[in-house]
Amino acid sequence: KGVSPPPAMGFRWTPTTLASLAATFSASSALLALPSSSLHPAPHVCRTPWKGHPLRSTRRTAAAPRAPTSERLEPEPNDTKGSMEDAMQSATYYEDKYCPPDEAVVEMEICELPEDDNFMVAILGDLHLDPRKMEDYYEGRSHFEPIVEDATSRGVSTTLVSLGDLGESKPLKDLDWGARQPQSELFAGTTQCHELASEYLGSFGIPYEVVGGNHDLEGIDEFATDKENIEAYLRIHNKPSPQFIREIADKTLLVGLGSTVFRDAKYTSHEVTIDDEQLAWFEDTVKKHPAEEGWKIFVFTHAPPIGSGLRVLQENHVVNGCCWLNHSGGASTRKFIELVRKYRCIKAWFSGHFHLGQDYQDSITFPTIPREQGPYPNRGSCVFAQTSVMRRGTSRDKRRQSRLLRGNKDGFEICTVDHLNGGAVRLDATISYTDSNHEVGVYAHEHEDLQTDNFMKVYSPTQGDECYITLDSDGNIDAVEGCVDPETIAWWHMNCGRVLGVYDGRLIEYDPSTLAPLGLVVGQDELAGKRVVVVSSSGEENCAVSQDVGLEGADCAVAVDEGAGEQAVLLVDDHDSSVTVIQPNEDGSYWRKIVRNKIVRMKEKRRVDAAQIYAKGAFGEPEEEGGPRVVSSWGPYTQISGTATKTGVAGLTAKAKLPAT
Repeated sequence: KGVSPPPAMGFRWTPTTLASLAATFSASSALLALPSSSLHPAPHVCRTPWKGHPLRSTRRTAAAPRAPTSERLEPEPNDTKGSMEDAMQSATYYEDKYCPPDEAVVEMEICELPEDDNFMVAILGDLHLDPRKMEDYYEGRSHFEPIVEDATSRGVSTTLVSLGDLGESKPLKDLDWGARQPQSELFAGTTQCHELASEYLGSFGIPYEVVGGNHDLEGIDEFATDKENIEAYLRIHNKPSPQFIREIADKTLLVGLGSTVFRDAKYTSHEVTIDDEQLAWFEDTVKKHPAEEGWKIFVFTHAPPIGSGLRVLQENHVVNGCCWLNHSGGASTRKFIELVRKYRCIKAWFSGHFHLGQDYQDSITFPTIPREQGPYPNRGSCVFAQTSVMRRGTSRDKRRQSRLLRGNKDGFEICTVDHLNGGAVRLDATISYTDSNHEVGVYAHEHEDLQTDNFMKVYSPTQGDECYITLDSDGNIDAVEGCVDPETIAWWHMNCGRVLGVYDGRLIEYDPSTLAPLGLVVGQDELAGKRVVVVSSSGEENCAVSQDVGLEGADCAVAVDEGAGEQAVLLVDDHDSSVTVIQPNEDGSYWRKIVRNKIVRMKEKRRVDAAQIYAKGAFGEPEEEGGPRVVSSWGPYTQISGTATKTGVAGLTAKAKLPAT
């Protein structure tokens, strides 16, 4: 289970479905139909080297600079790192490398052939296919055609990997849904979506693999359960299971893990969740393929694991709790980076999800310190790489890019295919293996800085940076000097081991092991103009035996972590002399799981709509100020009292305790 067919048998083809889809659109949408040449699978090229050799009888007219004849992917010295333009490559990489230079071309001269350990992987980020807007996808495919032809024509083992989020997560009201006509149905996750994706991915003419993203089970009106949606997804893409494994070269594995939860998500449905069965399978896979025996594993998931160090969007994925694989999963959140640290066979990990470009240094992160030196920021032997998007309108920074992975027994290169620049290929990083457990990696060019784009500003704590603050002599922290504003940056450790920080006007919790952001604790609206103070809550003055109902006889909180006492996080408003206590969650964490399951929220929205209709009928149309209003209340309710007496929510369904200002 979970093992894909070998490359010679792995080409997938789904009978053409685009023609029937195209018929549902007007003549202005005629671009929906694929070119006729793409409606038939190209002959599959297997890994076996050619039995014959290509003959050269004509001169090339525009040869690109050649790489050294050695197979080894040697890193350049750091001081030679140049501009992005300096890192550009030809689409005919293997031809340029293995065919004779122009000066030496003679009639019938034979090109060299790549050794059998060469491989290439074309990697596509979030596609979000929309059958009404296929132009960018056809253009993107055309950019890969010469790259793929260059590799396959020389016997290089070649595969395509899609990182998920295959369809547009919006209703397509002008799409003919056949017997079903719900105008609100999302395209993502539907049968039509996956058939379109299978058709498109299959049209590249090489075997393809796909991993599920957070939008790939959104066929909510077509399928009643996640299980039904997954079954359709697997059937259409000819997958035996959500995960995949493919040996692309000798002792070189491509391994993918897919999200399997949407309707059943405990919190936000946009969390990328790898189920326990896949996680156990992944651990077993890396155990059975040790680096000491020469195995190399390249991993593909929709979202990256925590600890990858990749750039994230604080205003989207951080505050919504959906940055990382199994983001709200506690121990399973950290399991992926723990496996990376333990098993040096994991050489690279590719992900999408963020819709960010590949021009920034933290779109690729290298391993840092040896595992014997500690957990932070140890990334084992793994290079992490962010993958952008292909279609305009889906990018958060206007980039439209895909990834290219080229490798052999000595190392690998990570490249960008730039769809805004005619498919130009740019070398981004070179990684050379020094032995089974160690690598040398270098960036191939300087990187762009996004600090001028406010919504893209990124700060991640690092050990020893100047923003770290410590307890004073009384065991307290006044986290910021004065009130919090958008420029305030500070972070600290709580006695319990949790890590909190102030950044971009928000209070954020960070993972203690990796210092990666976990989620939002207090938003800008509540934190603005207040001080963040941490005080001890386990001193003698707090140890009086309570006589409150439900707390009778409760002892003072015991100290934790070898004598370090409990603490309270306070928001202090010097203007009105009010203090807000930020209570931790039941599991001890602080970050708030605010965004919940999409299905639950959709049902709640329908209930609110029904209440608004009732209110209008009962009280008439509301005036601009006042009039009937509709609010919701949610459980479970939290309070200090041990007896359930009230259900009102202060400031919403009951009078607020704090005065309005």
